[in-house]
Amino acid sequence: MHTAISCHRRTVNGIKLHYTLAGDGPPVVLLHGFPETSHTWRRQLPVLSRHYQLIVPDLRGYGFSDKPVSGYDKRTMANDIKELLATLGISRAAVIGHDRGARVATRLVKDHPSLVARFAALDNIPTRMIFERMNADVAQATWFIFFNGVRDLPEALVQGREEMWLRYIFTSWLYDISAISDADIEIYRRAYAAPGGLRGAFEDYRAWRQDFEQDKEDAHVKISVPTLALWGAEFDGAKIVDMRELWSEMASDLTCAPIALAGHFPHAERPIETNEALLAFLRDWKG
Repeated sequence: MHTAISCHRRTVNGIKLHYTLAGDGPPVVLLHGFPETSHTWRRQLPVLSRHYQLIVPDLRGYGFSDKPVSGYDKRTMANDIKELLATLGISRAAVIGHDRGARVATRLVKDHPSLVARFAALDNIPTRMIFERMNADVAQATWFIFFNGVRDLPEALVQGREEMWLRYIFTSWLYDISAISDADIEIYRRAYAAPGGLRGAFEDYRAWRQDFEQDKEDAHVKISVPTLALWGAEFDGAKIVDMRELWSEMASDLTCAPIALAGHFPHAERPIETNEALLAFLRDWKG
């Protein structure tokens, strides 16, 4: 059965967010990571939309959403999603975030626990835990956090070379390099070559100090809703920490799902296994 997919733009929290809607059923929000847009969920939409109403935005600063000069701390970005759901008449949803999207989702479930019924974090080490565990190995594995966080220089170096930049990152972070096609690269290239496209993504990283402080404020509060930590077993970032131990510190009702033969993009590299894990996790979410 073919699921109708529709694209929309709506003003929330002072900016216009672009989002995709697909399917019917209990609401599920999908939040993308870096260096991506909502296009990253292309292998989840046909499967998850058979059972759920999917709300799939481009985050502030990314894709077809507005790219303001400020507001990239994760509390503000989470409020973008909270207001989007409110305008759609949704008072409670399951939220799935990959990478940067998982940071936004973490802040959403921490700041607005009644809004989030279930929370899945794909391939994410929370900001606080990265900096609390910082050493030479962590710094090497997370070099892009520091590069992206420099003011002005990343835009100057990457502008006009977006394809080279994207290919380097995807090749470095993928286990299965065939998972991101030339057509996918072109979609992302256009997004980051658009006015403000690079700035939005880099401002997301430049907010790390605010994000770190926000994470420290409620570090003692565990996430209480059912939580899934899913990651690619071959991603270097997942090898420098104990993901089970780390997410056990974050959430009290935790399920872990390492995906074999996948790097940082398990939802693109191993979509069948990832979709099965997500469907199993969402099974009890009835809206």
